[in-house]
Amino acid sequence: MSRNDDLVLDGHGETERLDPRTDREPQRLARPLEPVRLGPLTVPTPVMLSPMAGVTNWPFRVICEGYGPDGLYVAEMITARALVARNPKALRLCRFAPGERPRSLQLYGVNPAIVEQAARIVVDEAMADHVDLNFGCPVPKVTRRGGGSALPWKTDLLTEVIRRVVRVCEPAGIPVTAKFRVGIDHDHETFLEAGRIAQGEGCAAVTLHARTTAEYYGGHSDWNRIGELVGELDIPVFGNGDIWGADDAVAMVNETGCAGVAIGRGAQGRPWLFADIRHAFAGSDERADPSLGEVCAVVMRHAALLTEFYDGDERMAVHDLRKHIAWYLKGFPVGGQVRRSLMECESVDQVRSILDALDLARHMPARVVDKPRGRTRFAKKVHVPYGWLDSRTTNPEERERLFGDDPMDAEY
Repeated sequence: MSRNDDLVLDGHGETERLDPRTDREPQRLARPLEPVRLGPLTVPTPVMLSPMAGVTNWPFRVICEGYGPDGLYVAEMITARALVARNPKALRLCRFAPGERPRSLQLYGVNPAIVEQAARIVVDEAMADHVDLNFGCPVPKVTRRGGGSALPWKTDLLTEVIRRVVRVCEPAGIPVTAKFRVGIDHDHETFLEAGRIAQGEGCAAVTLHARTTAEYYGGHSDWNRIGELVGELDIPVFGNGDIWGADDAVAMVNETGCAGVAIGRGAQGRPWLFADIRHAFAGSDERADPSLGEVCAVVMRHAALLTEFYDGDERMAVHDLRKHIAWYLKGFPVGGQVRRSLMECESVDQVRSILDALDLARHMPARVVDKPRGRTRFAKKVHVPYGWLDSRTTNPEERERLFGDDPMDAEY
């Protein structure tokens, strides 16, 4: 193997358990949930929209926040080098709608100095009220450079990135949080140590996606690991993984003792999930049951917001909307031809014309409500840098390879 090649892991017997919680009875909290304090910020209903690349731009966040106005809605991951390079797409993703508060931004990077520079830009230009650090992304193009869910294996890098960002953000009253996974695989778990480091370096809270990198988005996340982390730390822990409905959120809190929940794929096409969780956390059985007509109204509002996001470029907006339409309509019996036609739309009027022709009085069949959506496959391989697993700390040669000029870091 060349020293420039990736090290590729083949999974190490990762679990393939399926979701045992698909048809649970309505849940009640075993204990009242307190608002979560993040430095000077308070999150009254401790539910977070997790950053998702290509999904959680401000139009989607605004729609979600409309259903749960007192949660935390985090922008999609911003590459630190891209922000430092003033990449136009990175700057677009840093934009917030006028009414968004608090403004939450997630940064990703491997080089502590570059991540610190990005954090300095966020502070100096008053871009956000809260900064989250990404140590959980399992995508090979990220992990093969030592980033995302691969980075916590190197405790010196993890410590330095968090320390530098907290040092920049804390004087400005901007709390810093961190998100990570259980580990690279079950032979290389890092979550407990990562949590201790995050707490020790001044993070206000952490989020654990209870899967390894090797598990990607397959099977069911192991909520027991969230409970382990809760028992290890004094700062709030948000649990993440397989929350498809409000009862899942309540069950996670009851089973793990976590301070709050983070929703990723569960919100795709279901922004009203935040209202359901708010009701469930308040002890109410009220749940949303939108008709197809109500869902289509949300789609059209999403289209209008995306058009604004893309500065009036309707074609870009509709192309972005396509994936959301697939999620919004998932479970509704609208027919394959309708779905194909929607994926070929180039204008908002075309989308509206197709949706208006549907039977808008329909409701989603009960059998598909609160069921998994989005990515569910297993990762076949995990890519990390050459020699990455040989030591828990980096050496000068590794740092030279990792921190050299990387044009991909400044692109999207």
